[in-house]
Amino acid sequence: MQPSKTQVKEAAAFIREKITQPPRVGFLTGTGLGSSTRDINVEATLPYSQIPHFPVSTVESHTGQLLLGTLAGTPIMAMQGRFHLYEGYSPAQVTFPVRVMQALGVKHLIISNASGGINLNFSPGQIMLITDHINLTGKNPLKGPNDNDWGIRFPDMTQVYDTSLAALAQETASSAGIPLGQGVYAGLMGPSLETPAETRYLKIIGADAVGFSTVMEAIAGVHAGMKILGLATITNINNPDAPEKATVEDIIKTAEKAAENINILLTGVVSSL
Repeated sequence: MQPSKTQVKEAAAFIREKITQPPRVGFLTGTGLGSSTRDINVEATLPYSQIPHFPVSTVESHTGQLLLGTLAGTPIMAMQGRFHLYEGYSPAQVTFPVRVMQALGVKHLIISNASGGINLNFSPGQIMLITDHINLTGKNPLKGPNDNDWGIRFPDMTQVYDTSLAALAQETASSAGIPLGQGVYAGLMGPSLETPAETRYLKIIGADAVGFSTVMEAIAGVHAGMKILGLATITNINNPDAPEKATVEDIIKTAEKAAENINILLTGVVSSL
């Protein structure tokens, strides 16, 4: 089921009281990427537990708070920590923040995550610009009755990730000397990591990186008419022919090292809007 309009409106009203101007940009941080919000001029910090009807992050390294302020003079709301299907949340709960952003007038949604690299040309710590995704979760946040005020029943998904925002990210990366790859992101349910056979399958169907987030929020963002930029931090390389064990601790450490580059890309893109 979709979150109710009343719940979304109550959460949005609570946030609106804490800010002087409505946000134009929404930013979701991934695992280990909380510090990628460093350049934001913070006006208010709201723990998720204080926001009406907001879920609460249960995953290590997801701080669980909403930052409200400006970045390069642009009003922004940034989520330090997100919600996942594997935590037991429904697609509607996972995408509740996107609906709140929509109610507040956000038009640009920037999504970051920590991903396993399937493309062997990538290296740990590199950032991949998401050009498309494959939804392998078996879930969809638009399931159930459609609210026409939120979006159309059958949103087109041929261009989920906005090419103009991608171009801004590429320009910023080039100017800053940040190696920026690009490719297709596969979204799985999680939380168990991929077997070598699963990784081989993902490679065959065209995935360059894999993770447990992003897809639900991207679908809701498209439904809401937002322009979306996806940035996947490659935390480890999944080679099915030479598999290596990956730990959450190592994944977080690699993501934390890449957070500054995400911050640079975020600032560069937002300053050009």
